[in-house]
Amino acid sequence: MNHVYILGGAQTDFSRNWAREGLEIYDMFAEALDGAIADAGIEPAQIEVGHVGNFVGELFTGQGLINGFFGQLYPELAAIPTSRHEAACASGSIAMLSAMRDIEAGHYDIACVLGLEFMRNVNGKTGAEYLGAAAWQGHEATDCDYPWPHMFDRITREYQQRHGIRGEHLARIAEINFGNAKSNPNAQTRAWQFPPGCFSDDDELNPVIEGRVRKMDCGQITDGAACVMLASERAAREHAAKRGLKLADIPRIKGWGHRSAPILLERKLQLSAGMPLLFPHVQTMMEDALRRGGFAQITDLDALETHDCFSVTEYMAIDHSGLTAPGESWKAVEDGRITRDGSFPINPSGGLIGLGHPVGATGVRMALDCALQVSGRAGDYQLPQAENMATFNLGGSATTCVSLIIGVGA
Repeated sequence: MNHVYILGGAQTDFSRNWAREGLEIYDMFAEALDGAIADAGIEPAQIEVGHVGNFVGELFTGQGLINGFFGQLYPELAAIPTSRHEAACASGSIAMLSAMRDIEAGHYDIACVLGLEFMRNVNGKTGAEYLGAAAWQGHEATDCDYPWPHMFDRITREYQQRHGIRGEHLARIAEINFGNAKSNPNAQTRAWQFPPGCFSDDDELNPVIEGRVRKMDCGQITDGAACVMLASERAAREHAAKRGLKLADIPRIKGWGHRSAPILLERKLQLSAGMPLLFPHVQTMMEDALRRGGFAQITDLDALETHDCFSVTEYMAIDHSGLTAPGESWKAVEDGRITRDGSFPINPSGGLIGLGHPVGATGVRMALDCALQVSGRAGDYQLPQAENMATFNLGGSATTCVSLIIGVGA
């Protein structure tokens, strides 16, 4: 197999509101691409193929065919093949997988993957309506104003029915991720202040959004983009030689998993009725990624960048990844192993709750953060020992699920 490496990448500052700055989605695209080219130390002409992850650009901005921005920005890219990929919140990861397939097939040596979403130009109710496109229209979340808090409250209630789940554990997940974000210079919430009691069931400080989902449990509405440069082993070897590095020093995508499920949340839960895990396909996806990467279990890795669109999503990732037994995610929260200085840190970047969630960018951003960590370039939020990390990115109610294992060394 032709191994796939990550030469470098960049993300925008997720705290920015681009519409208020008088800027467009094209400007966001341009900044991320410029930054990735500079970080990777390549010339634009070396990019042979471009992939874009974006969910609902047409709804938020009226703009489709975003992959046409590659050639608009650089004349050297005016004739390269490009494409755009949509899988709701997993759009960026699907763009990553597509670029990987290009390289693995031997078609190209360097591929650019750019994920982005422009979301803060509308009010909250309109934004929620647009994001609801990832649910089955007319068949679910039809009697609520905010589809995704409604749907993930349903997941919380299913956990309650099968195993029991305590609000303080969900609040602690959110508190950890907001805390991690304070060290990330690109985090949307890095300057936010949290008064005592806001990570509790205090209805004034932490109001209910839907059922058991409270304000602090929610990921952010975010403007942002992330971009990485992927390379074949041949291109990575040349790149390493020019920089005086060993090939083993360059982050490599060692494993991957990709599974899907029916779009309807209730159908998913029907299929897993009577089983300990709500979403067995998520477990299978993680097992696929570990097996392909040559790892036996999740704890053979050093950390995880996971989807936490809501705190219960990370709670689900903990037991579905095998870090705990089914229904026992609370143990990893209580014993501190998922904190930055714990034995298995989760979301050292701050995750979707703390760093932010520009939907189409998230899967690419996760891969970039893992690459930065394993190469020792994560700055103030660098983990002390990180050689191999995983991502877990999902779209919809775990309809599309992707994991990448990224590491250095053999």
